[in-house]
Amino acid sequence: MARKIESLFVAGPAGRLEALLEAPDDAAPRQAALVCHPHPQHGGTMHNKVVYRIARGLRRAGAVVLRFNYRGVNLSEGVYDEGDGELEDARACLAYLRSRYPALPVTLAGFSFGSRIVLRLGREEPNVRRIVAVGFPAIYKETAYLETPVPRIFIQSTHDQFGSVEMIEQVVGSLAEPKRLVLIEARDHFFDGGLQQLEEAVANL
Repeated sequence: MARKIESLFVAGPAGRLEALLEAPDDAAPRQAALVCHPHPQHGGTMHNKVVYRIARGLRRAGAVVLRFNYRGVNLSEGVYDEGDGELEDARACLAYLRSRYPALPVTLAGFSFGSRIVLRLGREEPNVRRIVAVGFPAIYKETAYLETPVPRIFIQSTHDQFGSVEMIEQVVGSLAEPKRLVLIEARDHFFDGGLQQLEEAVANL
């Protein structure tokens, strides 16, 4: 069965949100996943190469994946809102995904800024199976929002300039279970030289 790709718009709190829904390549989906992109004011979009690899890994693991652009990015309406509005955009997209696939368990995944969004969303939304935080910017010292009973999987480059191995090990080590840290040998925050390994890690979570 060929992979199905659907371009669509989700009704968001600040206007419509541009989105892309992709089904697994060769089977009916076993889970639903929402993937959030990096910082919109630093060029982040749902087509970011790391976001694409996360989505592809999740599809290989049997997920139907919804990616979207936050308010003000490309065809999404609205303007940047310091992370709070972007959190509400993610919540609207999660509600849409659940309306399409109400019987499937939900995974939340995000890269960089998007990892912070899904960690905040996952502790507020019920019935989330797991949270996958890729390239978590551990330079930010506020970590109270990371505590949740939902399993959290952190995937980090070994040379992430916004969250060194020492930093991310300290953050993850301070959290209560369930949690997991996966390190990917790569040259920078964007997993240069390690994108395939990142995809494999996500596909085999």
